[in-house]
Order: sequence, then C-alpha cells, then structure tokens
Amino acid sequence: MKKEILTKLKENPSDYISGESLSTVLGVSRTAIWKNINELKEEGYIIESSPKKGYRLNQNSDVVNAFEISEDLKTKVLGRNIAHFGKIDSTNNYAKKIALEGCEEGTLVVADFQTSGRGRLGREWNSSDKKGVWMSLVLRPDIPFEEVQIITLAASIAVVRALKEVAQIEAGIKWPNDIIINGKKVCGILVEMNMEIDRINFLVLGIGLNVNQKVNDFPDELKDKATSLRICMEETLDNQKLLKRSELIRAILLKFEEIYDKVNSGAFEEIISEWKKYSVTLGKEVSMTYKDKQCIGIAEGITRDGKLIVKCEDGTVKEVLSGEVWVRGLLGYV
Repeated sequence: MKKEILTKLKENPSDYISGESLSTVLGVSRTAIWKNINELKEEGYIIESSPKKGYRLNQNSDVVNAFEISEDLKTKVLGRNIAHFGKIDSTNNYAKKIALEGCEEGTLVVADFQTSGRGRLGREWNSSDKKGVWMSLVLRPDIPFEEVQIITLAASIAVVRALKEVAQIEAGIKWPNDIIINGKKVCGILVEMNMEIDRINFLVLGIGLNVNQKVNDFPDELKDKATSLRICMEETLDNQKLLKRSELIRAILLKFEEIYDKVNSGAFEEIISEWKKYSVTLGKEVSMTYKDKQCIGIAEGITRDGKLIVKCEDGTVKEVLSGEVWVRGLLGYV
C-alpha cells in the first residue's frame, strides 16, 4: 500500500492529491490512506498535508529503502536484491551472513545507521544516523584470490565517477581505499573475503560515504581528517542542491557494475590506468610500515594486481599489498 501511495505522489510532484482520490484509485478507505501516510512520515518522507487539497510529497525527502534504491536503478545485477535496515551493527557482517547462506551475487545490504561500522585494519567507522551511505555488496568474482586488490581499486573508481556525476565534485583516491576531497577523507572502502585454497567463495564490498554531516557531527579527533559531501558543497557555495542518498547509491552501483564487468574479463590494465588518473598517492612522499619497519619514500607506481610501488630513502623498492600508508599533506600527515 505504501509503495502505491508513494508512486501516485511521485507521479504528481508539484500537485496535491486528495485523500478521497487516493482511496478511490487504490480501492481502500480514507482512513487506510491516512494511516499509511503517517507511516511514510515516520520513515522519513516529508509529506505536506492540507485539509482542502490533500497530500503532496516534498522533493527534499531523503529516504533510503529498497523502494527508493530500486526506482530507476539501471544495473543488470548489482542491487537487484536489497536488504535495508534502519539500524544494524555492520552491513558487512550481515552481508557475510547471507553470502554464506547462498544469496545471489549483487545482493545489497544498506542501513541508515551502523552501531559497529568499521574500516581497514579493524578501525571504527563513524556511521551517523541518516547522514551517509552505509552499504555492502556480495560479490562472487571469477578471479584468483591474489588479485582481489583490484576490486578495491575498481570500487574507488566507481565512487569517484559517481560523485562527479551526482554532485559535480572532483575527488581523488589515496591508495588503496580512501576517497579524498580537499585533503580529507569522505569515503572508505573495505573488502572482506571468504575463500578456500584454490578459489574465492565470495567477497563483501563495504562502502561508507559521508553525505550530510556538518563539521560538528564528527568527533574532535576526526574534524581535521574527515569531511562530507555537504561540507564540500558549502565550501564551494554550491549548497542549494540536495544530495539524496538513494541517488548516490544507484550511481555507485551502476558505475561499479561497469568496472566490475572489466574485472571479470581481466581488463586490469585499463582499470589501473584509470585509477592512476585519480590517484593522490603516486608521485608523493609516503610513510609506511613494511614488515614491521618504518619506511619513507616516494610512491612511484602500482602493479597490475594493485600493489603500491614505493622507492624508499635507502634506495630499495618495495611492493606493498596491505598495511598503513600515509601520504604527506593528507589526513594530518605533514
């Protein structure tokens, strides 16, 4: 019932629709219409009511649910099955659970709020209620497990493309998984893998994107390192555009599906080439931990399977697959 009411309201975005008209078209009582309208309001929809005119959906409604994401979704596989939660410990945790149970590839888990969101190296990820995109995808790629890093790079490209299309924001990528705007982190990507000796069973791709946070929404320890799309748009005086999280999710899904097809076809060089265009790491001085030792050097390149190539001050060249890498001038590293 609620979906049918929403559809009718969206078909007439600038006009009011009377409760009597809705009840007639949908074949239910006006009381049922009123009850469902109130439930939609509780879910976050801004619905204007007028005793004489009826109901109208305010276009500033920013709601994430399966209906909103599915509407106008152009992917073939990704996001065609959706599990939405108002509150969950971690979308990655739930995605791993249903992946083990055999859910379809491309299943999307999304939440308004995570109580235990996390990033790489076990770090906590601040997941404010209804302020960001907190999502996970179940993937079953046809690649060797030693090449799984390419998934992270592909996802980071997809996010950068989506931000450009939806928000007209230019972002960069700090190796391997941070999306950077004006020297601060706006998005993190976490890939977790379930595998056997000779094959990948599934991957869970987690994406956390800060959308509507204000500066004071971040803890003090993050204010100099984290940003949001809203903050960036205010800084550029382009603060009139409402960024809807469902629109961002659809864009990320479509952009990633395009690149994911290239992953499965083995077009790694093409992916690496595009990743380099957005990199804020290559050519910069970096500090990293390599085999429990600190190394400072220049990030010179990236291998076909996504390893970072660093020429250290002592002249040695390291290929880094994982671990912590700091880039001078970003995220507080000076």
